[in-house]
Amino acid sequence: MNASREFILTRLGLSSTPVSGDVLAAELGLSRTGVWKHIEKLRKDGANIQACPGQGYLLKSETFTAGMLTSRLSTHCIGNTVIILDETGSTNRDAMQQAELGAKEGLVIVANRQSAGKGRLGRVWHTLPESLACSVLLRPPLPPEQVPQLSLLTAVALHHALSQFVPDLSIKWPNDLLHRGAKLAGILTEMRAEPGRVHAVVLGFGINLNPPADGWPASIAQQASDLESAACQKVSRLDVATAVIQALDHWYALYLEQGFAPVHRAWWQAHAASGQQVRVHDGKDYIYGLATALDDDGALLLDTGNEIRRIIAGDLELL
Repeated sequence: MNASREFILTRLGLSSTPVSGDVLAAELGLSRTGVWKHIEKLRKDGANIQACPGQGYLLKSETFTAGMLTSRLSTHCIGNTVIILDETGSTNRDAMQQAELGAKEGLVIVANRQSAGKGRLGRVWHTLPESLACSVLLRPPLPPEQVPQLSLLTAVALHHALSQFVPDLSIKWPNDLLHRGAKLAGILTEMRAEPGRVHAVVLGFGINLNPPADGWPASIAQQASDLESAACQKVSRLDVATAVIQALDHWYALYLEQGFAPVHRAWWQAHAASGQQVRVHDGKDYIYGLATALDDDGALLLDTGNEIRRIIAGDLELL
């Protein structure tokens, strides 16, 4: 986004009262006409900016900019740099490209629209206009075999953050967040590494904020949920993004300080299938058993009655 227009959105978004065109012009070093042209462009792009005669401009829509988000954060690492895109193919791809260009750990990329999002096992992640798509770049001092722990950490952080808005959330192995059995958010972790060394890890997640304008497609209507419907009230995209990034920063700092144990404990407590009978489809067969534990590498341990099976990947269903 143009820097002047982002400044205007941020300035209006942080003010509960109208901001005069003279003030904006002085702060930007522009003429009143220049400010008006930027306001008009923002309106064409969808920002609901109201002109209040004799007072100035007031932002009426729920819009947020990188400046609005960073002004709310009190993090140690995650969120030191925030990029907000109107539209992109994939925030994970963008974050990895930034990593290859030397971006520092803690970079956050948020997209209002995402056209080529990816899910687990190569599936397509459909990012609706009513969703929050976000990716976080980390450069953890870990061997590659420990990186799956960060996917579990992300699930714990999302559970921690979104529980502020809605009760009855649970984690579904390996990487979904559920509300009363329906999917509310998904996670995809990717990395660049060589033997013994991790160069970059991207934590990507998508959160359904509002129900689709035309309703959920019939094929997934019983399997999908959104934060607004679950909370029975409007939710702010800015509030959700702030809460999630704060939680990720907290859990990542705790992980670096104390290791995987606190994450492991929190994940198992929030897991929908802990101690429950489940079946897992591993791509070929169904495996039935009791979910008894989570391995440190993210594998689910199932007691089949005859043996303990380590399930590395698959689709889990509660029985």
